[in-house]
Amino acid sequence: MRRLAQPEVLKSAGLAALLTSLACYPRFALWQIPYPIWYLESVLFVGSFVLWAFVFSWHTQFTHRPVFSKRIEPRLWLVATVAGVVVAIVLHVFLDPTFKTRTPADYPTSIDEWLGMTAFALAFNPLFLTFAPLAWAVRLMRRLWIASIFTVLFGVFVMAIKIQSAPTPLPPTVFMELLALRLVLGSCSVYFYLRGGAGLVWWWALLLQLRHLLDF
Repeated sequence: MRRLAQPEVLKSAGLAALLTSLACYPRFALWQIPYPIWYLESVLFVGSFVLWAFVFSWHTQFTHRPVFSKRIEPRLWLVATVAGVVVAIVLHVFLDPTFKTRTPADYPTSIDEWLGMTAFALAFNPLFLTFAPLAWAVRLMRRLWIASIFTVLFGVFVMAIKIQSAPTPLPPTVFMELLALRLVLGSCSVYFYLRGGAGLVWWWALLLQLRHLLDF
């Protein structure tokens, strides 16, 4: 726990949290909610600071892998690209039509909305669902494979909470499809993160977001 208070960790976490908050600003500006943007940005900054502190404190120490890889093998870029395109097509064809009617706010209707949602999806979602949970779990459990499984299941848990809060229940078949997809998304994100660092995860996440441009 003492590594959380190291100056280099605090500086890195503070800078990363600032960049995360700035990247998420366009998404907040599009929301119609009774809270000022400065309040949302402040809450996000504090939360992101803690999450990034987990990452910079424990990821490299316990996984022996860098958070940001300077050199990524071309083969990994190819695998991430093919996987991203395939999953994006599956989402666009099989799941998006259903969820557009159930949760239309989750889908952009203009380029401005797409830019805001994409920036948020890249800046915060991987941090919350992959980077920080993996760092916390590997520090606690000291077994990378257990931490990886925990991270994937954490994403399933978050998905289950979101589904439970929906106004209408999902049909069982749609729920099973969504569950299988969440397991695939989580597993791929962890794999790309451990093999290629955060940059490869952001590339994979960007490919998934690009599918929304097909609707404009």
